[in-house]
Amino acid sequence: RLLWSPAFTMGKKWLPLESNPEVMADFAHALGLPTEIGFHDIFGFEPDLLAMVPQPVHAILLLFPITEASEKARLEHAATRNDDAASDDAARVWFTRQTIGNACGTIGVLHAVANTLNEYSVADDSWFGRFFAATRAMTPGERAAHLEADDSLEAAHAGAASSVASSTATPSPEREVDLHFVALVHVDGGLYELDGRRDAPFRHGDTARESFLVDAGSVVKKFVERGGDSLSFNAIAMGPNGGDAMF
Repeated sequence: RLLWSPAFTMGKKWLPLESNPEVMADFAHALGLPTEIGFHDIFGFEPDLLAMVPQPVHAILLLFPITEASEKARLEHAATRNDDAASDDAARVWFTRQTIGNACGTIGVLHAVANTLNEYSVADDSWFGRFFAATRAMTPGERAAHLEADDSLEAAHAGAASSVASSTATPSPEREVDLHFVALVHVDGGLYELDGRRDAPFRHGDTARESFLVDAGSVVKKFVERGGDSLSFNAIAMGPNGGDAMF
C-alpha cells in the first residue's frame, strides 16, 4: 500500500514516510519514546474492531486523501476559529507548522508524543527530551524552523522512510501525491486535530481518556465521507505494547 505524505509546494523535501505501525514505532523509539509504548493498526471504528486496539489509546495518526471536500472543510474550520479559544488552545496544546515536504508523518509523531507526555516520560537526554525542552516556549512557526535546521531528525526520518520494515518501495522525495497525515489527541478534555498545514490546533469537541478512541472515530468518519470513493485511509493508534484490549 502506498500511503505517503504530500510534498505540497514546500522547498525542502524528505523521503515520504510509510503509514506502517512497525516503521513508526522504530522511528519513535529511536528518538526516545519508551519501548512500552507502540503503534497499532486500527482496522475499523465499529465496536468489535475497536475492541482489538490496546488501551488506553494516547493518540491517533490518520492518513487520508486530500480532496476538494477535505480542503473546503479545512478552510471553513480556519474561517470559523474563535481567536480567544485559539489562544487558549495554543497555551495547552503543543503544535508546530509543517514547512518540509513529505514530513507530515514525522510531524504527526511529534504532535502525538508532545501532547501525551502526561501518560509516560521520555529521557531528558533523548532526542524528544532535548527537542521539547528547546521548543517549549517557541511559536509554531519557530518550531518549524527549528525542525528544518535539525540534521539529526532528518537522518532519523530518512532511516525510517527506507526501513526494511516498510512494506512498499521508497519513492522519490519529488513524487507528488495527494495523501496527508494528521494527529488526533486528547488534551485537557478536548479532542484536537493537529495538522501542520493549519495555523493552529483545531478542537473537534470534548472527550475523555476513556472515550477518546470512540470519539476520535466520529472525527475519522467525517474524513472518510470527504474522501469520496477513495480507499486511501489508514489509522494507527499510539498506545501501550501489550496493553489491555477491550474484549
